[in-house]
Amino acid sequence: MKLDTSLLTGLPPFSRLDREQIRQILDDATSRRYEEGATIFQEGHDAERFYLLLDGYLRVIRTTPDGEQIIVLHISPGQLFGIAKALQRSTYPATAVAAAESIALSWPMRLWESYVAQYEGFATESYKTLGQRLGEIQTTLTEMATQAVEQRVAAVLLRMTNQSGQKTEEGIEIGFPVTRHNISDMTGTTLHTVSRLLSAWEKDGIVRSSRKHIVVTDPHALMLLSRPKG
Repeated sequence: MKLDTSLLTGLPPFSRLDREQIRQILDDATSRRYEEGATIFQEGHDAERFYLLLDGYLRVIRTTPDGEQIIVLHISPGQLFGIAKALQRSTYPATAVAAAESIALSWPMRLWESYVAQYEGFATESYKTLGQRLGEIQTTLTEMATQAVEQRVAAVLLRMTNQSGQKTEEGIEIGFPVTRHNISDMTGTTLHTVSRLLSAWEKDGIVRSSRKHIVVTDPHALMLLSRPKG
């Protein structure tokens, strides 16, 4: 079954292309569904394909020199990922895991340079995405190095809320499954500390959490918690 050109129309990497060009790109693509928790590619493995997330959310995980795994960012629908070629790399710089059931298109990496040369706006938008992503990773690493644990956890919850938040009667729910263990991986702290903070914030009416679901009930209070004290 041929993929419909409306899948890519308006998405930044392809927004300047006409239907015929988008049709050519889609004819090169493979579509695949990933269950929650599935690994799409692993850090250090040969970068054989690059991807576009159509639906769902992804976690991007980096391994530190001492073997610790850190969730450095999340990827939302409509974004390219696995674009190792843009970094002049032959291997993936991080691991991508489906944070929720997800659907992605992928293309052979050998097509990257021809797309950059052939399609107007593809390179500009791709490198803009890359720059934003590197900025997010730098922010995460800076927070881990300079902020207190409470600030880091609050900042991570705010980022996920801003990226994927869905309004509910209770507040703003993070749009993909997230566990306390995930949060500890994102903030470089212990599961015990994350549990203690979330329990305290629940008592204060700032968040509500259940298995794999977090609702921010008082975003302003959470924003204040994310700021340096003093």
